Amino acid sequence: MGSSKTRILIVEDDENLRMALEDNLVDEGYDVSCAVNGAQAWKVLMAGPIDLVILDIMLPDTDGYAICRRIREKELPLRVLMLTARSLESDLVEGFDAGADDYLSKPYRLRELLARLTALLRRPVTPEQVESHPTRLGFGRYTIDLEARDLRDEQGHEMSLTRTEFDLLACLLKSAGKALRREDILAEAWDPEVVVDPRTVDNFVSSLKKKLGWQKTDGYRINTVRGVGYRMEVD
Repeated sequence: MGSSKTRILIVEDDENLRMALEDNLVDEGYDVSCAVNGAQAWKVLMAGPIDLVILDIMLPDTDGYAICRRIREKELPLRVLMLTARSLESDLVEGFDAGADDYLSKPYRLRELLARLTALLRRPVTPEQVESHPTRLGFGRYTIDLEARDLRDEQGHEMSLTRTEFDLLACLLKSAGKALRREDILAEAWDPEVVVDPRTVDNFVSSLKKKLGWQKTDGYRINTVRGVGYRMEVD
């Protein structure tokens, strides 16, 4: 269950959706505020700390993209989950360009939304937290040392990855819980002087799963985000 100290703002003008979502999040233990438009949303944001915003795109007085951009411009330390009926690839890309951390299309499944919230709330959001983020991470049966570029299984045996495979894994882990575009993954994990088709990422993700012997029972998942790229989740 969510902590009572975790504050979530729902920005949604559809009354039925807003009230249903508010009731479910309160049942999960979250401290929930609501807004029906951009003006109300900013009053709540300026009144006190918010940990996460569930943000609809289509609003009466503005759109979610503009609100998200303003949140990032003011460097407010919070996560943004876009919640919208629009699911075209261009809409997804615009949402991430505006600074959204994740994107969920309507109609959504409550369990999936709750899982997304849990993953997002694990992520550091302030510069201090980012700087103190450990370079040694555990996921499933493995431990990775990002500085030493060392990956070992639960028996301590070193796993052999190519440079690109290691950089791909590191990229996904450092942004665990966040949907990454293929282009963003390429920019971080591939040699910038080499021109690569974005779909190359798909082949490397598949190869990485096979090399790690990934199973559904493992404590991590590399999920495909349709029309965008990939999101890694670690239990």
